[in-house]
Amino acid sequence: MKEKIYLISPSKIKKTFIEDLKKVLVSKKIKFFQVRIKNRPQKKIIKLIKQIKPVVKRYNVKLIINDNYKLAKKVDADGCHLGQSDGSFSLAKREFKKKIIGSTCHNSKRLIKNAIKNNADYIAIGSFFKSKLKPKATKADFNTLKWARKKTKKPIVAIGGINDKNYKKIIKNGANYIAISSFIWNNPSLKPWEAISKFK
Repeated sequence: MKEKIYLISPSKIKKTFIEDLKKVLVSKKIKFFQVRIKNRPQKKIIKLIKQIKPVVKRYNVKLIINDNYKLAKKVDADGCHLGQSDGSFSLAKREFKKKIIGSTCHNSKRLIKNAIKNNADYIAIGSFFKSKLKPKATKADFNTLKWARKKTKKPIVAIGGINDKNYKKIIKNGANYIAISSFIWNNPSLKPWEAISKFK
């Protein structure tokens, strides 16, 4: 598997995180790395992003900031990922020009149509499986994924509880990328670089 993974940061950053990230990126399976950190002062998040940037750049991985296009612009990230409550998509497109802006669409055909209309750079659909990161997330089904694949040529990112046992079904049904977090960072039996090796 080459560059099919959209890797999301752990919610809690360990002291070994940067070194672990380097070992994961060596796999050359990651296309995007999203910084998704909640409930921390922005100064600390910016400090962390400054550490992450040269690492992802070295491996030609696109740096995406979750929720906040203003922060993404401030740190000169490659893009941002917007949920349905993260501000105006059109405003982000205007202010964050020539950058990647992805849109969360859950399992909604209406939201997918809006994302296509608003010229989102990628469309995120999920949650396909039970997720530790978002246990109360809307359940997505494969019919929506297949429908979206017919509607657009834009990249589709599948999200939610994806692991080494179910990812092939996601790709087979039309997703371009699989978003992964917990299986890599919170795996009880595998180190992050061991977990990434399970995706063939």
